[in-house]
Amino acid sequence: MSISQQDLNNLLTEKFPEAKIEITDLVGDSDHYAVQIIDQNFAGKTRIAQHKIVNEALRGVLGTTLHALQIKTSSHV
Repeated sequence: MSISQQDLNNLLTEKFPEAKIEITDLVGDSDHYAVQIIDQNFAGKTRIAQHKIVNEALRGVLGTTLHALQIKTSSHV
């Protein structure tokens, strides 16, 4: 199974409406992505806490339609 880059972007934008989000399909199979999310809501949170927030936003697709995800998060550019 796979998820389109647009569908992944829609899920992340829903959770992080003010964020700058960049998504890269790592191998061209719509199943392995890298995401970079810059959002002020990450300020003051550990990297682990930030990644947990992203994982929670994608819990319906992680491990099913989305096989692998590299996450980079930040509260500033």
